Amino acid sequence: MNRYSRHIVLSEIGQTGQDKLLNAKVLVIGAGGLGCPILQYLTAAGVGQIGIVDFDTVALSNLQRQVLFGTSSLGLNKAEAAKARLTDLNNSIVITAYPILLTYQNALSLFKQYDIIVDGTDNFETRYLINDAAIISNKPVVFGAIYKFEGQVSVFNYNNGPSYRCLFSNQQEHTQSGNCEDVGVLGILPGIIGCMQANEVLKIILEIGHILSGKLLIYNALQFKSSILKINKREEEINKVLEEQQDFESKKRSFACDTHANQISIIEALTKANIQFIDVRELNELPKIEGLSITSIPLSDLENNLNKIDLKKESLLFCQSGKRSKQAVIKLKALKIEQCYFIKEGISEIKIHLEKHLNHDR
Repeated sequence: MNRYSRHIVLSEIGQTGQDKLLNAKVLVIGAGGLGCPILQYLTAAGVGQIGIVDFDTVALSNLQRQVLFGTSSLGLNKAEAAKARLTDLNNSIVITAYPILLTYQNALSLFKQYDIIVDGTDNFETRYLINDAAIISNKPVVFGAIYKFEGQVSVFNYNNGPSYRCLFSNQQEHTQSGNCEDVGVLGILPGIIGCMQANEVLKIILEIGHILSGKLLIYNALQFKSSILKINKREEEINKVLEEQQDFESKKRSFACDTHANQISIIEALTKANIQFIDVRELNELPKIEGLSITSIPLSDLENNLNKIDLKKESLLFCQSGKRSKQAVIKLKALKIEQCYFIKEGISEIKIHLEKHLNHDR
């Protein structure tokens, strides 16, 4: 056990504690900015079974903060690329990659295989999905979130403690918030917050220290300040999830899955003929694409500008990262506008491909 000797020498851990880590099963949702440091330290610590859920692929813009990956990982599925790197770090544990989308159909079956769920996602829709599945399957969730220069950490559903819905009860109020790809993030911040999440996971497994249950830690990287807010348990929110659990897996699709069939790559988009490109970013956002007819309709004002959409064409929506354009497709489909697709890449990659396409046509 020389690998874990620095753990074992600690009186609070010892061989007994290291055995607890070896017998633990942890599922990490998301192998991005938060997931990378979480996975690295859980793997190095000797957590016996680690699952990684992520359907996304590694992009160049990820490398600023997703330190598990390198240029050789570009284009690879994040869960599988992470597993390859982590296996090299520690080949004595079991690491399972799930290169899939987390949905209402698969969440419960996945969660039942693990002891602790770690939320390393970047959107509210998936956070609510994780929360509800964890309540139903009675699993604690180690939560983390980042925004520009600020991060948050908490532990939900631990020993009958508060859940994510106790903190954010109204899901509709939060679905329009931007993620790090839309608003930017200091590259080192997810490393700091992810390490804090990994620390909470280890404390839960080892049964030591004070767990951040019922508390929200807020860390500001610019000011180097942190504060802790109390989270009150709201029984009505938890009971509502439990009362509706029979309908959980029967839900047709999760938010992300709802638009999966309406996702398109920029390369696929350029093969289409009768199309209309729609930029759903705010009007002042850069970079702009020159030399191509593009209709600008900010997501925040989409419903008031439906007349700008040419229903005789296929609408191809894009934004800074692909997140807001996906939300726009959700809205349009609800309004019975079916011939709409969101381009999964962000504006930087879209701009490169479009400019190459324009230069080729010339």
